[in-house]
Amino acid sequence: MKRVFIANFGRENYEWPNCLRRSTVATMNSFKTHDLWLAGNREAFILTSMNVERTALGVAPTRSVASRWFNLMTTIAETSSDIWIHREKNTLWWTESLPDSPTFELSEDPTGKTPKPVYVCHKPCKPWSSKSLNGSPLEWNGLHPKARDFLSTEATLQQLSPDYAEYALALVFGKDLSPWHDRKEWKDKPSLHKASPVTSFGDLQRSAFNMARTAWQTTQAANGQEEKRTVKIKSFGFLDEDELRAYLEELFTLQEGLCALTGIPLQHLGSELDRELVCSLDRIDSDGHYEPSNLQIVCWFANRWKSDSDNAEFVRLVQLLRAVPTA
Repeated sequence: MKRVFIANFGRENYEWPNCLRRSTVATMNSFKTHDLWLAGNREAFILTSMNVERTALGVAPTRSVASRWFNLMTTIAETSSDIWIHREKNTLWWTESLPDSPTFELSEDPTGKTPKPVYVCHKPCKPWSSKSLNGSPLEWNGLHPKARDFLSTEATLQQLSPDYAEYALALVFGKDLSPWHDRKEWKDKPSLHKASPVTSFGDLQRSAFNMARTAWQTTQAANGQEEKRTVKIKSFGFLDEDELRAYLEELFTLQEGLCALTGIPLQHLGSELDRELVCSLDRIDSDGHYEPSNLQIVCWFANRWKSDSDNAEFVRLVQLLRAVPTA
């Protein structure tokens, strides 16, 4: 089965008009790291990115984020016969990548306060289409609510799971979608959207809402009061839940959709394939407060395993596990 990717093209999606016009998919490398990627020097690329680059929020990337930047360019440059899907407002566009060689062009990233030099990789693909192969327009508002959970992404790039990929292929090829729409969880989805304001959000908004609500309830239940034991004081360093929710949406993008502890792609409750990989809010210093400098989004299982242990020590142990060769 073909691989299916959901993608945006550059910060704030600035390269999309060129991709549409040129029939390409694209991503960017910093001027300072591109030669390291060309040389295949992954470790030097990561270290240089961590030392000299900044994310969209103006902070140094973590190792996981820098590693993902390396992988993004590799994925775009090497894609062939993959299906690519991009949402632009109420329109869903799709294309299929070609085996032609990519081009690398020195350009400028126009986002931010001042433009910065970047190398843009354009990989040829078939002309982008906003219709299925049977001629039906692919309108976002016309999609099944469950499909809207996974056919768009806030991150730069996301590969769909086999089941979701099969659905996406059926959608763009104009095939029967009833095998999915007849499932109970799919039938229940529309009524869920009507019943709860939470489920009317997209995946990221839903996750941010849930994490912010949990943090608020936790701080209200743990204000240092004396009981049979003394409960830790867990101050809420935001004006309200809405401010925290907005911050968490930015933080998810900053982390490129990856768990801050393990680097594993995060999933969202309600559309998850693995409950253990769902977004969970973690305090870097477990004795600290719910404030911007002390928060990270991690996998559910990683948060549970870390508990109140030292963050740096936990990351060190994860890296040791990764270094162990598999059987």
